[in-house]
Amino acid sequence: MLLIQKRLNFNFNSLGKIIFAKSLVAIFATGLFAVNSEGKYFSNDNNKSLLLKPIKKLNDEEYDQFILGRSFFTIPWVEAPSATTARDGLGPLFNANTCVSCHPGNGRGILFNSKGNTARSLVVRLSIPSNGSLLHETKKEKMGFVPEPTYGAQISINGVHGVPFEAKPKVEFEEVSVVFPDGEKDTILKPKYTLIENNYGEFDKNTSYTFRMAPSLHGLGLLEDISNEDILVNQDINDKNNDGISGKANMVYSPLTKRIELGKYTWKASSATILEQSAGAAHNDMGLTSSLIQIENCTDSQKLCNEAPKPRDKNDITDLRLGAMAYYIRNLKAYKPKETKSFKEGLEIFEEVSCSKCHITNFKTKSGLNIAPYTDLLLHDMGNDLSDGRSEFKANKNEWRTAPLWGLALHEKITGKKPRLLHDGRARDFQEAILWHGGEASGAKNAYMTLAKEKREKLIKFLERL
Repeated sequence: MLLIQKRLNFNFNSLGKIIFAKSLVAIFATGLFAVNSEGKYFSNDNNKSLLLKPIKKLNDEEYDQFILGRSFFTIPWVEAPSATTARDGLGPLFNANTCVSCHPGNGRGILFNSKGNTARSLVVRLSIPSNGSLLHETKKEKMGFVPEPTYGAQISINGVHGVPFEAKPKVEFEEVSVVFPDGEKDTILKPKYTLIENNYGEFDKNTSYTFRMAPSLHGLGLLEDISNEDILVNQDINDKNNDGISGKANMVYSPLTKRIELGKYTWKASSATILEQSAGAAHNDMGLTSSLIQIENCTDSQKLCNEAPKPRDKNDITDLRLGAMAYYIRNLKAYKPKETKSFKEGLEIFEEVSCSKCHITNFKTKSGLNIAPYTDLLLHDMGNDLSDGRSEFKANKNEWRTAPLWGLALHEKITGKKPRLLHDGRARDFQEAILWHGGEASGAKNAYMTLAKEKREKLIKFLERL
């Protein structure tokens, strides 16, 4: 089995303390712990470029750091070896050559590209059950899952010269009719996923495939500034208050601290910090190594991938550049809608049907800023229909982190299309997303379905303004 494992080796000894300290310094320096100044972080300006802007009041040094991070986020990485040493190291296997390829305008990804094909914003993650061996159990402990032995943790749809891509995802939908108690009808789309052009042979027969959209980068720095205590206070694993909703924190291995930490990022909250999430995305999506993930994105059985030319530097992304990318993400401007009369009416309905029990509307950050991310950052059982058959650390097959709803109003401005919702983009609008809710969210869905049509419409308009 050693020959067929994707070799993700987390060696963070030299970087951990340095980057973690720098990250904290950066946060302090930008004032995230300092002043309750809403205007510094938020804008009511609903336009396509808002998420590209920095928060206010960065000094010259901070602004330079922001611009440096943006450059590594937006300028294409190239195949090694190259004269462009600052940006070589792409691949050998990869999905995209820039971060913005999957996060257009720093917002949520799209499901289909302009040609009608599955967009690169939809990635395919792979895993298999542990066989109980020390190797598998170590993978579960450090990565949260066991990668598929031949293809690894994620399908790459591109390869550098001489290295075949792994496979291409294909998504088809089956229409399912839904009838409301008042007789209204709607249609939701049940996805059927396949992988075609599989260039490395058969997959393990026990492989779990999960298709996931690239999430928006909206407000990630503010989420990082919520204390663990304020998140954990909403945890109710055994549903002691008998409201049908539990809520569980995902506790994950942090390569920075080398401890178990509270996960906040990714669809199953499997990453604890923006820096770690950035390093993981750079590796899985672009094949870039860093001191956090030092080996190439190849399994032992992918001979041409392992023999591809290597960059001159030890790591494709230096610590300074990875830190700048995280700094850039952390300090992006966020959107806050105007609280008009209709907004407040929608919020009341949102609370009436108990959406707000998981999509929490109020947190106070460690810097004293009141924010409304519409998430509790906890895991919830969303039912069998949304299960992806995959566990990550403490998140089981049916559990997903409550998706933050803030900033989704910007999506149509950025892409010209309404956002495709849920983890795999199956929902074409908010009503479809609600109708897919099951498990702990069944009560909220049923309450929504029994609302008068006028109230349902007010709630949907409210969600579209967030």
